[in-house]
Amino acid sequence: MKYLVALSLLIGGWCNAALGTSAPDGFTALLEEAELVYQPPQGFSAAPPGRTPIMDYEHALRSSGGALEIRVAVRPLKRLRIDYDDPHGSAPDPNHVFPLVFESMASRLAGGTHAPSRAYSPQQARADFNADWAAAAVFDVVDEFSSDYQQGLLLAIHRNNVSDAYVVFLFDDYKAVKPTLNQAMQTVVFKPLPAAGDKP
Repeated sequence: MKYLVALSLLIGGWCNAALGTSAPDGFTALLEEAELVYQPPQGFSAAPPGRTPIMDYEHALRSSGGALEIRVAVRPLKRLRIDYDDPHGSAPDPNHVFPLVFESMASRLAGGTHAPSRAYSPQQARADFNADWAAAAVFDVVDEFSSDYQQGLLLAIHRNNVSDAYVVFLFDDYKAVKPTLNQAMQTVVFKPLPAAGDKP
């Protein structure tokens, strides 16, 4: 029970981690710390970062005309603190917490309603995002996160021992934004890992 309570608090804090990186240079430094590459799609302009009861995000982009908005949250694992006081067990591995955080975040974004999700295969996660784990979920947007859009897609990527990144795509009409959305799915990816035998 203590573990579940601690994990619940952790997930809430992880969604709303105030990292103090709203300035462009701060976001760049955060990306570097998290081993991420930022690839903004063409035709998008910067929007203000934000703090919401559901999830804080350090960077945002909006398409021309505003049909699609992208919000990016980056969480380096070395900033993750897990309070665990069970003398009979060991603290959970941060690399094993990620799927639970993803499911909780998807539920929070959906206001507690169903948010259909799927995990990428390890091969697809590496091919698309240079990630060790990746998943996506769709949801109906709650006003606490955005009152401007009705639908959303959450993309979450994880690199072991390094960081998590969450990219939320907001829109009203999926069919209308699908081509742009497909192009924007790699707005944030992990840096390629050195090939075997390469010097770091």
